[in-house]
Amino acid sequence: MTKLLDLNPQRRDAILNAALKEFSSKGYDNASTNVIAKEAGISKALMFHYVSNKQELFLVVYDYFFDLIKNEYLELMNYDEKDIFDRLRQSYHLQIKLWERYPWIFDFHKLLQPTKSKEVSKELENRVHEEHSSCSPKLFDGIEEAKFKVGLDIEKCKQFILWVNVGFTNEILEDIRYSESQAINYELFVEKLDGYFDELRKIYYK
Repeated sequence: MTKLLDLNPQRRDAILNAALKEFSSKGYDNASTNVIAKEAGISKALMFHYVSNKQELFLVVYDYFFDLIKNEYLELMNYDEKDIFDRLRQSYHLQIKLWERYPWIFDFHKLLQPTKSKEVSKELENRVHEEHSSCSPKLFDGIEEAKFKVGLDIEKCKQFILWVNVGFTNEILEDIRYSESQAINYELFVEKLDGYFDELRKIYYK
């Protein structure tokens, strides 16, 4: 069992954040453990006291953030909410709690970039296979389509709304990652979010 996850939360999260940022932005092969240790504020020797090598660090990061997204986001989503905008609003509230602690968490999918390491590739294949056997519903599944204006192509509307959602998400991510305070103004965020949703309702709803 890795010692990394037994550390106090502040040091553990510093290492996990630094590692996720480096692995997701550069891929496993090009990621530097020197950069990870420096950004985490510890020596490389101390970091490798907590994990045995780069491969173990990578897999610990993958498993930790996969479980976190599953337990604190996907499984907390209420898919009984059928209004697409209310569901998106709920999604943002769950995401923002994770973003504040882990600014790079929604670059998690980039950990699946191809790698020259056969061992890492095999471990990822096994994990992805297991994950696909227990997929959560998609964000736009089962929404109440009767609210949309007559004559609209609902699937295309979903795509347009998704694009707006992605753009807003990227904007918020930039604010979180590069803000000096590393804190989100919740009231401003919610006001801005609700403003977007109000305008989208006017466009798509009866």
